[in-house]
Amino acid sequence: MLCAAGAVGMTLAGCGGGNGPGSWLVDPGRYEAYHCNDLVTRWKQLTDREKELRALMDKASQSGTGAVIGAVAYRSDYESVLTEEKLVQREANEKKCELTTTFQSDQSIR
Repeated sequence: MLCAAGAVGMTLAGCGGGNGPGSWLVDPGRYEAYHCNDLVTRWKQLTDREKELRALMDKASQSGTGAVIGAVAYRSDYESVLTEEKLVQREANEKKCELTTTFQSDQSIR
């Protein structure tokens, strides 16, 4: 019964819109007022959280019942993070912000 409810919930979550299954959890205009530095900071936070959630889901999936528990416990957060990442990327593209830092040396090559 719990598995059936989870499957229905995950199916309905996938109907949220064009930004992914977590799009119904995130306001699409949330990042409009952010400046480039704010977007870069938020991007870093989101990618760190994505890695953390992925690791937790991978760890939970190592056992049979853990996969179900991991999906129930972490999946909605994971989908929400992925959707926020897309929104931050879109806003950064519109504002012509660079989300990844390019390192430049302050010393010349000798």
